This record gives sequence, structure tokens and C-alpha cells, in this order.
Amino acid sequence: MSDTTAATSPGTPRHMRAIRQEKAGGPEVLELVETARPEPGIGEVLVRVHAAGVNPVDWKTRTRGRFYSGHTPPFTLGFDVSGVVEKVGEGVTVHAVGDEVYGMPRFPAPAGAYAEYLTAPARHLAPKPHGIEHVRAAALPLAALTAWQALVDTADVREGQRVLIHAAAGGVGHLAVQIAKARGAYVIGTASAAKHEFLRGLGADELIDYHEQDFAEAVGDVDVVLESVSGDYPARSLRTLRPGGILVSLLPLEESVYAEAGARGVRATRLMVEPDQAGLRGITELVESGRLRCEIAAVLPLEDAAKAHELGETGRTSGKIVLTVHV
Repeated sequence: MSDTTAATSPGTPRHMRAIRQEKAGGPEVLELVETARPEPGIGEVLVRVHAAGVNPVDWKTRTRGRFYSGHTPPFTLGFDVSGVVEKVGEGVTVHAVGDEVYGMPRFPAPAGAYAEYLTAPARHLAPKPHGIEHVRAAALPLAALTAWQALVDTADVREGQRVLIHAAAGGVGHLAVQIAKARGAYVIGTASAAKHEFLRGLGADELIDYHEQDFAEAVGDVDVVLESVSGDYPARSLRTLRPGGILVSLLPLEESVYAEAGARGVRATRLMVEPDQAGLRGITELVESGRLRCEIAAVLPLEDAAKAHELGETGRTSGKIVLTVHV
């Protein structure tokens, strides 16, 4: 729509339910409230939220009481969203009322996905993949874009390369395994033995039980390492890389790691995921072709957001937790 008057779906309510946080703390600070429905600005759309993904960054933000962008309470958590465009702001041409969309808008600023409605820059969203429901679509954006931007945009993984993925059964890891395989890589994953069968089903070629084996001794001649564990993992991972290889970390790196990488003739870099419509379209293509699927650990209603955080913080789930909003 390019008209100066925004297009709106008939019957859109003026108020909505949302999960609000007034202070830092445990899951109990997440409260269900009724609040005013937001209005899309220029270049934005209003989305009727059908499902919202839950990510570790959510409970870390809740505990800290501050977004990476600096925003402090009161706020509504949640980045991953899948839903239907309800209203189109001035100047938007890429989406129309009634379109099914998904994405990770505004990261690292608040997106407010734990709510019945949110507004988003139109180009932070992409058409929802055909053939999957909103719950599965909402589980994808942050984790899949992280894996995509690390392996495709940053490391440029190519056919025949050897890729080592740490925490391979996690939210990002299990998607990274599939993305690397889709690009023709030989994939090595670190995970507990109980999760090896799951990862073989996703296409992993070689698996290392980090409880029983030192991956730095077991693996070598690696082209790309995707690191999300921290501690001594980055430094040890450098030992697995061939000359010219790259370590992509999802967490901050010590200066000593950069120095060691340079001495070894490899690269080390830290990735912070960002909204990316082109990346979402690439992910959609993999989903629709059957080469990428997201494991769902649990589905809970919006009002059980605190329970979702409690479950996620156990660290014992495989795959993603999703909140259902409009069903």
C-alpha cells in the first residue's frame, strides 16, 4: 500500500492483552495486562500476533531488567513473531492487510512480541513459509537468522567445507546443522550423547560427546567454527581450524582470542544478529523445500509466559518454546 491513509482490517480492537514487566527479576515479574494497541508509523505494519517464540535473550533481558539497546522497564519482551498484517502504515508497499508474515523486528530494541499486537518496520518481516503453522514459523526467526548470518553471510560456507557447530542440539545449533548441510558442508557437532540420534536425523556427519571427549583433540582441519558456549571453548576451537579458517562466536570474545587467531593464521569474529528480510527469505526457501525444520520443545498460551521462562531456564529443552496468542 502506498496511499497516505493507512489500510486497516475491519474490527481491529483499540486495546490488547500483553505481558508487561515493571522491574528486573525472576519469571514472576511477567504480568498479563490490558493496554492500548499500538499504531503503525510511516513504513511500519501492525501485526496481529498468532505466536511468539521464546529465546534465551528473553529471560536474560528479564533478569537484567535492560535490553541490549538500553531500554529499561516497563516493557514487553519477545522478538520472534508470526502473525497476520492487520494495518499498513503510510509508504509500505511490501505487505498488505491479510498477509501472513514472520520475523524478528527491531532487535536489539524491544519488539513486544508477547502481546496480541505489535508494530514493526515492514522490511523487518517476510512472508511466512507456506506449509507450516504460525507456531513453527514463530520459532524460527532469531535462531535461524543467527545461524544464517553466521554461516552464510559471515563465513560463506561452501560445499565440501568442514563446519564445527558447538551446542549443536540447541535452538541455534540444530538449525545451523541443517543450514550448513543445505550448503553442502561436512558437519561436526558437539552435544551430549543423548542428543546424538536427534542430530543424526538432521544430517550431522560426526558427533562428539563433550562430556567424554575433548573436541579440540578429536577434530582438525576445520574451515568454520560456530561458537556459542564461551569459557575456554573459543580458544580451544582455534586449535581445530585450518589456516584461513574462521571462528564465528555468538558471544563476546576475549582480546587474547583475537591475538591467538592472528598468530595461527585464522580469523575470529563476534556476530550480533540483526533483522534481515533477505535472510528470512533464504530461510523460507529452505523450509519450503523441506531442508530446514525447527524442533518445538513446548507450546504454551500467552498468559503462561512465566512458565515458559521457567522451562527455558532449566536448560534441558531441545528446540524452541513458543507462546500461542491468537489461535
